[in-house]
Amino acid sequence: MNRFQLNAWLFVLGSAILPLAAADVATDPRDWWSLKPLTGESPPMPERIPAAWSRNPIDRFVFAGLAERGLGPSKMADRRTLIRRATYDLLGLPPSPAEVRQFIDDPDLNAYEKLIDRLLASPQYGEQWGRHWLDVIRFGESRGFERNEIIRSAWPFRDYVVRSFNDDKPFDRFVLEQLAGDLIGKDDPAVEVGTGFLVAGPYDDVGNQDPAQARLIRANTIDEIINATSTAFLGLTIACARCHDHKFDPITQADYHRFAATFSGVNHAERLLATAAQREEREVRLKPLEIRRKAVQQALGEFEELVRKRTGNTAEPPQFTLPAVHPHLTEDRLDAVPARFVRLNIESNNRNPRDGANVRIDELEVWTVGESPRNVALASSGASVAGPTRQAEDFAEAYSPSLVIDGAYGARWISPGPGALNLTLANEERIERVVFSADRQKALPPESGEIVFVGEYTIEISRDGKSWTKVADSRARPPIDDAFARERRLRGALTDVDRARLAELQRELNEASEAIREVPGLPTVWAGRFEQPKAATRIFQGGDPERPLAEVKPASISSLAGVSAGYELTVDAPESERRLALARWLVQPDNPLTPRVLANRLWHYHFGVGLVDTPGDFGKLGGLPTHPELLDWLARRLRDTDWKLKPLQRELMLSQTYRQSGDWNEAAAQVDAESRLLWRFPPRRLAAEELRDTMLTVAGVLDLRVGGPGFQLYRYLQDNVATYLPLDHHGPETYRRAVYHHNARAMVADLLTEFDLPDCAFTTPRRSSTTSPLQALTLLNHRFTLDMAEALAKRIEPPIAGSDLKARVAQVFELAFQREPTAAELVSAERLVQTHGLPALCRAVLNANEFLYLD
Repeated sequence: MNRFQLNAWLFVLGSAILPLAAADVATDPRDWWSLKPLTGESPPMPERIPAAWSRNPIDRFVFAGLAERGLGPSKMADRRTLIRRATYDLLGLPPSPAEVRQFIDDPDLNAYEKLIDRLLASPQYGEQWGRHWLDVIRFGESRGFERNEIIRSAWPFRDYVVRSFNDDKPFDRFVLEQLAGDLIGKDDPAVEVGTGFLVAGPYDDVGNQDPAQARLIRANTIDEIINATSTAFLGLTIACARCHDHKFDPITQADYHRFAATFSGVNHAERLLATAAQREEREVRLKPLEIRRKAVQQALGEFEELVRKRTGNTAEPPQFTLPAVHPHLTEDRLDAVPARFVRLNIESNNRNPRDGANVRIDELEVWTVGESPRNVALASSGASVAGPTRQAEDFAEAYSPSLVIDGAYGARWISPGPGALNLTLANEERIERVVFSADRQKALPPESGEIVFVGEYTIEISRDGKSWTKVADSRARPPIDDAFARERRLRGALTDVDRARLAELQRELNEASEAIREVPGLPTVWAGRFEQPKAATRIFQGGDPERPLAEVKPASISSLAGVSAGYELTVDAPESERRLALARWLVQPDNPLTPRVLANRLWHYHFGVGLVDTPGDFGKLGGLPTHPELLDWLARRLRDTDWKLKPLQRELMLSQTYRQSGDWNEAAAQVDAESRLLWRFPPRRLAAEELRDTMLTVAGVLDLRVGGPGFQLYRYLQDNVATYLPLDHHGPETYRRAVYHHNARAMVADLLTEFDLPDCAFTTPRRSSTTSPLQALTLLNHRFTLDMAEALAKRIEPPIAGSDLKARVAQVFELAFQREPTAAELVSAERLVQTHGLPALCRAVLNANEFLYLD
């Protein structure tokens, strides 16, 4: 069920059973907490608050919430726990044993502050926090839908996101660049690439010849952009108002279509991104080469025209004895001739007299003479066939030449270029007919242009496979069009001198074209293409593009009009101004939603759950904030620090709230089992990427190379549709951080997928954390785990850890858990190594809960 169908279903369901919710929407929309202006309340100073908790405003808010429920905070976590927690939160990687020892032994009272500052300055910070943002904005590197073709030029946007987080780019600027980077950063590729946000989602590129269906696909495309934008920046489900006014939140159907008007000029496509200097430099290099190619093309055209004129006026009109080549059936009758070998030479297709590529043949027949003729070109009769064929790796037999002699119409052979089908009969036969077709079942009319079939051809026979005789060709048939007629006249009028001159000109043209191809092209990036809408946007009754109603202008949400000064443009406003107006409205000082949503995301990624536990939905179906005053304080703090994330993150991570232990307290759990009030630090499991990156780090093989095209944990196969086959073996070329994996939609990548890597067909403001048998089986038995266990074992072989078994076991624990083994662990580990070898111990620790979980 797509979103359009789901909305329609919810409309019916909601009308029947949710009248009270609909009535609630009729009240003043500013009564809903998330739509009110940010409050300006100062942090409280609760009674009996410990001195350490009174210094940081964050702690004062949290302590007040705990005290209100009769709860208190937990003790502080030890230093090992803190450095692991902070390093994973900011970098997504484990600290090294040396870093842990240094931090534990550091006598400086500001040791923890120094740790946080070092981590925030690390280049790995942007990889971890950029990954979070890529989840939110549904970034994927394939198109999705039926064909799901891979996108190879989307990675610059991923690198842009990583770089933006590392640079602590002000988030208001980040928003502007993602919605209108082409306007505010014209000719600056580092800024223009930001518009990759708009086209980061799935895109239906199949196309449809039915105009109504094409309009629906376009409407669905705009809907996807609206949903991603409103979820990411506003925390509102504006897409729910596509078919009708929102059933729960104060968002009208007109509001939805005002957003649609804002995005109506966005198209999914690559765009050339280069500086003015780069463009000019390439133009200087290309200009003389293009002049040369144009001159050769002109000389070639003049020569061909001269040859045609030389004989064209005196030549007798051709007499055609056969009908034109036809995709449904083309038949040549021969004088009865003996043959063991038959060859169909394909010289061109019906679209181009000089191109024989992509010709389709669904059956080739050779008939014997006599009153009871037989088709001897059947595999069942012992015939065989060979010839070049289009390749389909996911189904090797899809275009096999053998399909043309199987007697079953509808199957197809497709040529990769000019060539021949070479047929070998079981025995020498006297033949009198050769028949071939592209669409024998007449599934498509010839005029549809959807079938590429034989244009020009010759048929040859042989008795020994060495000496060949031409017995038929397409010259006995009318040419397909004027271009084919001109090509025939040219070929028929050439003398030997002409052929030499023609070959020389063709060689010069090829050289000129090759010289142009050797000039490096300017980079193109999957960052969208923008054009002025051809018509004003209208409200669609029931969300149906075939039922247009009143025109709407590009504008902001009407229900925020009394809270935030919105924007409203004319129906014919320039396309770029629409997106820029939206971006500016999102980050203007009086818009309360954007800073609230962003502050909540920061809290979510540091504590595992946001102050609002639905980070993508601040509407009435979303969660309520556990600490609303704290959320607004964080939002104001963001604006006060020029929308920079790192200062607020530093303040958050230096809080006593963040530095608590994760120890369980049964009494506190009776009041707040999920620790939403933060009476302890909530433990969490490593995310899929963190787990894989940790295994590579511990094994000592992680490649920290930054940016560039991603690696693939699957084999990509493509014909008309794409297939992604998970790799059983992950070679060293894949030992990079998982953020650089080329994530395709509907792709499976074993370890990552099993540990809840989200499908990037959808926005993922909050990841699932499931537990399944496949996780245990994959982590224990996948070749990747075995390879990492072997690599870890080699890493601690002598001389690094010496020959002492205890030292080697201790090294395993130190690398995996950043601590020494206990006495009991040491005994068990030594026994395991003595019985099964060091890789067995390494494999065991990679499967341990302590390896998977953080407290």
